[in-house]
Amino acid sequence: MYSPTVDGFSIHGSAVRYTEAPPPDDQSEVVHCFWELRTLATLPEDFRYHALPDACVNLLFNLVDPEIAGVTALHTQALTLDLGRSFHYAGVQFYPGAWGGDRSEILGRYVGTPYRGALPLVQTGRRLVGLEFAAMVPVLAEQVRWCMTHGHARANAVTARILSNLDAIRSVADMAALVGLSTRQLQRTLQRLTGFAPHDLLKVLRVQQSFRRHHLDLYADQAHFTHAFRQATGYTPERYRKRFRVRSVQDASE
Repeated sequence: MYSPTVDGFSIHGSAVRYTEAPPPDDQSEVVHCFWELRTLATLPEDFRYHALPDACVNLLFNLVDPEIAGVTALHTQALTLDLGRSFHYAGVQFYPGAWGGDRSEILGRYVGTPYRGALPLVQTGRRLVGLEFAAMVPVLAEQVRWCMTHGHARANAVTARILSNLDAIRSVADMAALVGLSTRQLQRTLQRLTGFAPHDLLKVLRVQQSFRRHHLDLYADQAHFTHAFRQATGYTPERYRKRFRVRSVQDASE
């Protein structure tokens, strides 16, 4: 199944910890992971977090101020967030296509204001405050279960088939054939399920694959890969590898 890479962390800043945990079996087709991002001590300078596009939707909880929460996702370009010198976040990362809630709630920017939507995110955030990450996992799973029961999250056969067969997809036509839809039907379906046009979704998934596969398995040539990678992340592959903790990205000339 699709496994997006961890977002960019500066190679400096060892006082920042990121932790993931898998979901329970009954949520494994909906949730990629539960996660926590926190400082272990006050940092000497603001921490800049480089969020990568991955077509996933996240529920985000600010455990310093649990009134602040939100539903977040990026489109096709990375975003650098200034998190300050001390922070503590936790969240749920849903697979592409698994979020069925109100798409107008989804934010593609820094979340710094109290949540005013209909989801019980503030209540969940309050329950998470003071817990170690292992104790957060069942609380986060309960939040997901609530979302599934109320129609805000569900397994989706179309996107699940795409994510499970990425190696067989080289074009939008391949994607459409794989799920038994015309390209026009695929356009409407993916826009409704993910907010992405098929071509944009394929671009994001290919860049994500490049963190674990050689780029020539995915792109026509090195120049094409470098261009696509820079469009999505803001960096060439070589500069990205040097700056962030992701070590598996392939080098390419600039």
